[in-house]
Amino acid sequence: MRVILLGPPGAGKGTQARILMEKYGIVQIAAGDLFREAVKAGTPLGKQVEGILKEGKLVPDEITIKMISERLDKPDCKNGFILDGFPRTVAQAEALEKMLKEKGIKLDGVVQMEVDDQKLVERISGRFTCSGCGEGYHDTFKKPAHAESCDKCGGKGKFTRRADDNESTVRQRLNVYHTQTALIIPFYENRKILKKVNGMADMDEVTRQIEEVLKVGNGSDKPPPPRLCG
Repeated sequence: MRVILLGPPGAGKGTQARILMEKYGIVQIAAGDLFREAVKAGTPLGKQVEGILKEGKLVPDEITIKMISERLDKPDCKNGFILDGFPRTVAQAEALEKMLKEKGIKLDGVVQMEVDDQKLVERISGRFTCSGCGEGYHDTFKKPAHAESCDKCGGKGKFTRRADDNESTVRQRLNVYHTQTALIIPFYENRKILKKVNGMADMDEVTRQIEEVLKVGNGSDKPPPPRLCG
């Protein structure tokens, strides 16, 4: 399985990527993670990225593509991969297409997780987490049994909220997505590889839809056993 997951922040791309990773023994590739790993490892590209980020600039597309190219050359990607959060622009999509073609890699699909903006704002802005065990909650959809303690670990007064999980910031992030990233949807539609799923469905149903549009998990396609990713 070689796939790109598309969708705005909070659509559940990371969650679905983790599920598919564990189920099919493939790896998740996120540009942000590659940057952090390269900086931490002190590689030549990592040092270059670190300098760019310290200046508050965006990492140039050519560097991002080079890092993704190097990642795809690692043995654990032979079984398949999920690109999460990349590409974000048409220029990046074109550069990725060229790079994959040079490697002889064909995408099985580009999955767009369709969401309702207002409902997504409500979903994200109501999230909070137990800082003790990481259990997630929501003001509307998943309240703890007791307002001041975690159902899972029993911790008291340890609930936290991400600073950017507020309505104003979420709407700003959605606007960026619609004005920039969403423009690549026609790019993949024209190539007949765009698949759409309902990102507002519950987690298991979204997974089922992804498997359906990619034609996996139906019994005839037996996935390989999960493997450690590195």
